[in-house]
Amino acid sequence: MVTVEREDVGPWEVVWLDNGVLRLGLVPALGGRLLSLRFGGLELLWRNASLVDERLRPVDGHMPASAAGSMGDWVNYGGDKTWPAPQGWDHSGQWAGPPDPVLDSGVYAVDVSGGSVTMTSGADPRTGLRLTRRVDLQPDSGSYRLDLTATNTLDRPVRWALWNVTQFPGDGEVSVSLAGRKAPEVVELVAGTGNPTFAYFGDHVVIPAQDVVGKLGFPDASGSLTYSGNGVTVTQRFTVDETAEYPDSDSRAEVWLEHPLSEPLAHLGNLDPPGRIVECEILGPLTTLSPGASTHLAIEHDVGGFVQERPL
Repeated sequence: MVTVEREDVGPWEVVWLDNGVLRLGLVPALGGRLLSLRFGGLELLWRNASLVDERLRPVDGHMPASAAGSMGDWVNYGGDKTWPAPQGWDHSGQWAGPPDPVLDSGVYAVDVSGGSVTMTSGADPRTGLRLTRRVDLQPDSGSYRLDLTATNTLDRPVRWALWNVTQFPGDGEVSVSLAGRKAPEVVELVAGTGNPTFAYFGDHVVIPAQDVVGKLGFPDASGSLTYSGNGVTVTQRFTVDETAEYPDSDSRAEVWLEHPLSEPLAHLGNLDPPGRIVECEILGPLTTLSPGASTHLAIEHDVGGFVQERPL
């Protein structure tokens, strides 16, 4: 059985899904984010505690705002969110965010039906996209499903990929399964303060916890990525299209690491990391969308491990 609670906490509504094993907290008004994932009472996602408390209420009178600008202007709430890829600031075929006033920081409409919550963005005039995030919590299990859709709302074709970003505490490690069919298997995409280190273990590669700001891409990812921390694992499974082109040097998955710095990174738009964070990022294929057409990406999540029972 899945229970649903809808709670008005002031400037936004929180929707809670609970199946007795997992408890998910969603905030449609904050870019359609999943901001809490609890297993045995343990919070698994990274959340910006200076902005949002454990009940997903605003801290110290914080008020959300639709925002644009450089990376240094981004209000990073944390959690799980969906963006378009490729990211960039050079031309209209790149998503110039975050921040972004519609897809990242805009208010999403919400529909609740049974154990499902569907959150839908406004139509973004720059990318032409409307994003939909549907979360389905399975009864009495440590599993939930995320179904993503991007729809072209313009009267001309656009070309984008879906890009889902999940932020976890930076003291955990990530394992990416490899198919053994595509070279290079790992590419260095962004070196903020340096390139993250990694190690091969048979058919997967492990990215350990480390204090670095940078990103790796995985063109050979086979469709399974696991974050491990505090005795708990979160595995994300997705379908790979072997015939399709993917963004960022053909990366099907990516891992981004960051940690607090003494000063912002000027060459990354004055990015100023608010904490030790590891991002598990899953991408769909680049797809040319005619007017009204959509592209989809489904991600299955399995949570396992053991934690001492804690109060919710």
